[in-house]
Amino acid sequence: MKGFVDAPNYLIELLELGTTLDDVIDNHVYEQNLAEKNAFVVADLGALMRQHVLWKTTMPLVRPFYPVSCNSSPVVIEVLSALGVGFVCANKAETTLVLNHDVPPENIILSGVCKQLSLIKHAAKTGINYLVCENEAELRKIARAHPEAKLLLQVSTEAQVEEASLTIGCSLKSCRHLLEMAKELSVNVVGVTFQVPASCRDPQAYTHALSDARCIFDMAKELGFDMKILDIGGGFSGSEFQLKQVHSIVRPLLEAYFPSVSGVSVIAEPGHFFVFSSFTLAVNVIGKKAVYQDLHCSTHGESNHICPLRYF
Repeated sequence: MKGFVDAPNYLIELLELGTTLDDVIDNHVYEQNLAEKNAFVVADLGALMRQHVLWKTTMPLVRPFYPVSCNSSPVVIEVLSALGVGFVCANKAETTLVLNHDVPPENIILSGVCKQLSLIKHAAKTGINYLVCENEAELRKIARAHPEAKLLLQVSTEAQVEEASLTIGCSLKSCRHLLEMAKELSVNVVGVTFQVPASCRDPQAYTHALSDARCIFDMAKELGFDMKILDIGGGFSGSEFQLKQVHSIVRPLLEAYFPSVSGVSVIAEPGHFFVFSSFTLAVNVIGKKAVYQDLHCSTHGESNHICPLRYF
C-alpha cells in the first residue's frame, strides 16, 4: 500500500515481512533512471515507534517532548503526535508545522533564550503559553507581549559549564532575582528546565541539577508561585543502555526531591533519542580517490598501509 503524506516528496510504503532497509534502498535506486540518481532519505517509522516503546517502558513517569529542530520531517511530527508526545519549538516555522498537525497548544513549549518579539506575539495569538526564559530582558519582553504566558525557568548546570563555551540558562544565584521580577511583572512561573549534555559522563550532574531545581521550587513557593513542571532536558543518546543508566540515576532523586504526592509533572526532551536510528541517507557515489597521508602510501609498489578513500 502506498500513499503520500503532507507533500509529494514523502512516500510511505507498507513493507512485507522480511524486507530489509537495503532492499528498500535498492528498489528505489532501480526505479530511478540514470539521470535521476539523486540522494534520498529512508525513514524507518517502525524504529521511531520502537524508541517510543523503549522510552515508555524505561521512563514511564517522564513525558517526552520532542525538540522539532532535531528533525522537522512532517512524518516524524505526525507519528510522534499520534503517540501523545509533546513538542519543543524554537521558531515560528516549527510552531506552525506542529500546529498544522493538530497538536494542542498546551502540548507545545516555545524554547530559545532570546526570542523575537514577533515570535512571542505569535505564541500568544496561537495559544502557546509555555515559554522558556532565562534572563531579565526576555522576561520583560514576555510580560509585555504575552501576559498569559507560563514560564519555565531555564537553569544552567555544572555539566554545561564544564563542556560548553557558551552556557545556556541562568545561575542558581540569579534565580531569586528573576522570580522576584516575574512577581513584580505579574508573569506566572510554572516550572524549571535544565540540560545535561549526552556527552557528560559524571553521574553527579543530575544530582546537582535536581538539587538546584528543588531549591528553585522552594524559592518560588516563598514568593507565591505554584510550580508544577520539571523539565530534565535532553542528553539522551538513543541507546537502551544509556537510557537505563540515566533512569537509574534520576529515579531515586525524583522520588526524594519531587515525589508523586507533590503533583509535579516531570518531562524531558529526547530528540536524538527518537530519530538517530530511524533515518538513513542514501547517496549516489560518482567517484573516489585515495588520500595519501605519507610516503609509505603510494600508487607504486607494495604497501603495508591502507590509504583511506574519499568519496564524491
